[in-house]
Amino acid sequence: MVALDRRSDGVALVTLERPKMNALSVAFLGRLRDVVAELADDPPGAVVLWGGPRIFAAGADVGEFREPDAAERIAAAFHGATTALAALPRVTIAAVTGYALGGGLELTLACDLRVVSEDARLGQPEILLGIVPGGGATQRLPRLVGPSRAKDIIFTGRQVGADEALRIGLADRVVPRDKVLDEALALAAGFAAGPLEALAAAKGVIDAGIDEPLAEALELEVAAFVSVSHTEDAAAGVTSFLEHGPGRARFVGR
Repeated sequence: MVALDRRSDGVALVTLERPKMNALSVAFLGRLRDVVAELADDPPGAVVLWGGPRIFAAGADVGEFREPDAAERIAAAFHGATTALAALPRVTIAAVTGYALGGGLELTLACDLRVVSEDARLGQPEILLGIVPGGGATQRLPRLVGPSRAKDIIFTGRQVGADEALRIGLADRVVPRDKVLDEALALAAGFAAGPLEALAAAKGVIDAGIDEPLAEALELEVAAFVSVSHTEDAAAGVTSFLEHGPGRARFVGR
């Protein structure tokens, strides 16, 4: 269902594998949450979440909606997986080919960055079923693209193409279909070779501070700055800059 490959370059590749459309059932999301928990216990250098060469994920398994207490169980499963994914102390990248709809898009919103194919179609079509998103889109999407754009996407249920996604900040890279995974892995490998403590601190401060008053958020930044300044990578980075100029430091992840 969900495959985990820890690569030699420090990148963990998590692949969604549920033919034909990667429908996100409660059991499937539970397995994804377990894989993410495994990564949290032993963090890699960076993480790529990949849906395969044809489709990322078409959304929730709608067949489960008719079961007793379905809404509560489905929402709990989605939030369990997306909250765990968002909390990973490493850079996470969604590699999106084809459709990422409904819960599929919500998985990408829980990642830090999104690399999408030129023919990708992204959207939250829940309103077309008479319901609302239940896996985080009403909160994460407006934080990413702004409230007005998020309302347009959620209220209409329309699909957003790759070019528009890039323009509004829903995508970070747009590449040909056959280059999506390679691009995401290369980007992740760069982060995996970087100052991991500083990257984790930057991610944590951005995510924690976005809902805080500015003064309190800036205090979080100062605390992170002071803490990270005592790492081995900070010492190596400063020394390298003074001796060789910017961009030449070699980091050890500590």
